[in-house]
Amino acid sequence: MQNRRRLPHWLKMQRASGETYSMVKHIVVENHLNTICTSGNCPNIGECWNRGTATFMILGDICTRACKFCATKTGRPLPPDPNEPDRLAASIKTMLLKHCVITSVDRDDLPDGGSSFWAATITRIKEVNPAITIESLIPDFDGVTERIQKIINAGPDVISHNVETVKRLTPFIRTKAKYERSLEVIKYISQNGKSAKSGFMVGLGETEEEIIQTMTDLYNSGCKILTIGQYLQPGFDYMEAAEFVTPHKFEEYRIKGLSLGFSFVESSPLVRSSFHAENHIKAQFK
Repeated sequence: MQNRRRLPHWLKMQRASGETYSMVKHIVVENHLNTICTSGNCPNIGECWNRGTATFMILGDICTRACKFCATKTGRPLPPDPNEPDRLAASIKTMLLKHCVITSVDRDDLPDGGSSFWAATITRIKEVNPAITIESLIPDFDGVTERIQKIINAGPDVISHNVETVKRLTPFIRTKAKYERSLEVIKYISQNGKSAKSGFMVGLGETEEEIIQTMTDLYNSGCKILTIGQYLQPGFDYMEAAEFVTPHKFEEYRIKGLSLGFSFVESSPLVRSSFHAENHIKAQFK
């Protein structure tokens, strides 16, 4: 049996408990919602749910891709649930959220990759919660701009698409996705008037030079908001972390990102794409 490596002290996580945590969990379960917090084994679930925030995952919990870093189930998904937008919008209202993050599994099985469902969900959330701000963390939609445009037209405040890792490691880490395609998605978002956000993991075996190049590529593609976090093995069936990057080095990357011109850089070991996302919304005005 594989022994799990001992994590350094800076990767200690907040316990997943508390009154607000229980409230969020109850709403998620009661309304049959999916979250990347649970599907992706996010280390921040305790902190985020105790703040009354969650990253909602639409279009089911089964992904058509099988990336080596991600714990989300993979296989043949069920048809989209037409009632999901209503349940999600109502749940967000019950939670009294001022900001929400929506993501989804990849749905390569659907004719438009699920982009129409995405647009309908965002529209419904805004109808029920007119004062809310929204970040949409989207798949690459195979780089088809008509699909991305549907998300833009729905009017989220920030559109995020993660490059996930450096160019050299992309073929080994991500299924079907391509580094250049992700950059093109970000570029299209930025060129069409939306704040573009992206993020990637470190600790997968990349070099510091590759990290800086990835940051530069993202910035040159129009990315304004950047997140950098430590890769953590989500289970025994996934690749191990090559190293645990120190908080000091993460701070160096944050400073480097700001010097390159990013409006906002969230960089620390436990950062994930939607971590403290309510603060990222302010970057669109910079």
